[in-house]
Amino acid sequence: MSGHYNLVSWNVNGLRAAIKKGFLELLLEQKFDIVCIQETKVSPDKLPREAKNMPGYYNYFVSAEQSGYSGVGIFSKKKPLNLETGMGIEKFDREGRFLRADYEDFTLMNIYFPNGKASQERLEYKMDFYDAFLDHANALLADGRKLVICGDVNTAHKEIDLARPKQNEMISGFLPEERAWMDNFLAAGYIDTFRMFNPEGGNYSWWSMRTGARKRNVGWRLDYFFISENLRDNVKSSTIYPEITGSDHCPVALELEF
Repeated sequence: MSGHYNLVSWNVNGLRAAIKKGFLELLLEQKFDIVCIQETKVSPDKLPREAKNMPGYYNYFVSAEQSGYSGVGIFSKKKPLNLETGMGIEKFDREGRFLRADYEDFTLMNIYFPNGKASQERLEYKMDFYDAFLDHANALLADGRKLVICGDVNTAHKEIDLARPKQNEMISGFLPEERAWMDNFLAAGYIDTFRMFNPEGGNYSWWSMRTGARKRNVGWRLDYFFISENLRDNVKSSTIYPEITGSDHCPVALELEF
């Protein structure tokens, strides 16, 4: 992996279900160096044996206190120099949404951001999480780090990022305050890597499973790779893989060269 990294991020909507659908075979076939997954829905004691024994990969998982909920994981060919399993804020860390791995060339944060659709309380929790995360990222940046941030952000940033913006402007995931936070985040010196290469609409990473939306490509772009500005020159490609099935989300990928 000397100086070259192929990273992928995927909300797998249940790790055990994804394994049954060929997730691990896909991992080996694609030869990704670092694989970040969200919504694992599995506690460490119930991790499938094959996930813990992936040939060629170290693996790290964080789970929620609530069984079968949330959770993130990293499969990495290179052993991180350091690992952090939360932001140090109990009300967020208990939901198992944050996993940070420090490498020689960058610091990686794999995050499953909250969904705000269930209630006003959950929307407030989501916005509080956003603010706490940005403070956390900015502190790392001030420390001189180069940041890669990936995961299911649970917000489509601009109208181009979902198929039906007008019908969804009062729905969590495309609310003015959520989109404004995304504006502030990018203005703070972070880059949406996919938009470095592709300015087009019609590129989505999540589709409702109830309406046959994926076949019609009526989707949302909720999954991202962001970088701090000091990594801009190291980005070689940023890709969405809508043809890869097995979840209601598809994988997104980032290629870095040092």
